[in-house]
Amino acid sequence: MTGPESEGTQVRRAVCPGSFDPITNGHLDIIARASRLYDEVYVAVMINKAKKGLFEIEERIELIRDVTAEYGNVRVEAFHGLLVDFCKQRDIPAIVKGLRAVSDFDYELQMAQMNNGLTGVETLFVPTNPTYSFLSSSLVKEVAQWGGDVSHLVPPAVLEALDRRLRQG
Repeated sequence: MTGPESEGTQVRRAVCPGSFDPITNGHLDIIARASRLYDEVYVAVMINKAKKGLFEIEERIELIRDVTAEYGNVRVEAFHGLLVDFCKQRDIPAIVKGLRAVSDFDYELQMAQMNNGLTGVETLFVPTNPTYSFLSSSLVKEVAQWGGDVSHLVPPAVLEALDRRLRQG
């Protein structure tokens, strides 16, 4: 074995979960910051069969892999079920979540406490860059569907995919 684990030190892993339909510059900011803090960062793309997304899971994964390739330590996988099970299966002790507003904190704190109570997984809250504090995938989709300019809100590859998908619809 080579690398940090062969020397007796544990690889520091974290997960950034979400639906990422589509990934935005706000998501990318949180992932980039996590990639500087951890040796390995998993981006867990949530599968919710009850919701019909704009992009299929495989498309989201491909877009995220494309826009995070420069970091080198980011892995992208789909998941269905409890996030703590995803963490347990991959020996991930930390969840990294971006917080946009106090309303995010109220919900995310409950989730963090539940996750910690279930398996001991910790949650690290990262304040969102003020540039992206209003940003959500839902808002991006809505603005794009009405012909608004979202080029400053998503990476170029995502903008192209959005344009293609909305022209099809």
